[in-house]
Amino acid sequence: MLILASSSPRRRQLLEQAGLDFTVEAAEIDEQPQPGETPAKYVQRLAVEKAQAVWERHRSNDDGASDPILVLGADTAVVLDGNMLGKPADRADARRMLEQLSGRTHQVLTGIAAVSARGMVSEVEITQVFFDLIDEEELVHYLMSGEPMDKAGAYGIQGYAARWIPRIEGCYFNVMGLPLSRTMALLARAQEGTNEAVPPPSRLTHLT
Repeated sequence: MLILASSSPRRRQLLEQAGLDFTVEAAEIDEQPQPGETPAKYVQRLAVEKAQAVWERHRSNDDGASDPILVLGADTAVVLDGNMLGKPADRADARRMLEQLSGRTHQVLTGIAAVSARGMVSEVEITQVFFDLIDEEELVHYLMSGEPMDKAGAYGIQGYAARWIPRIEGCYFNVMGLPLSRTMALLARAQEGTNEAVPPPSRLTHLT
């Protein structure tokens, strides 16, 4: 049984697109960055903590189950000049972010983690995203639509903002929030218990 430890509608959509059967159970964790933590370490840690938190809720029911439990966690960050851009607090904050991204290249990082009784595996996918200069009239229209408000970096590549993105280098689905091909491989490794998988940690603060 696959559980997605995320309430993101875009991740849910992508897993459905991949033909997977799963349930959704959001993890309640502290998402504040740790001192000195890089964006890559941050998204990987949060992906692991989300997957681990949901796994802990179900692990007692997994012993000898005919359909073993597999939990997928993910976290995505938009990074410009080494700084993470989260979801905008308001319309003015969304404008600030988009003006920073305008005419620039930034990175989208997604940490993914899978936990099963056989162990835990985690990785980070990085995609380079190129933005054209954003026309002021288009920016105002976009901000008025409300679309940027629930998205890291104040944009979604699958929406109106696609008009400003001439190209990317890397996985398109990663920019949406879940690199599908890499995620499928990660889930297979967690189920098989490959040499790269490690037992789920009892305390995630030990993760480096």
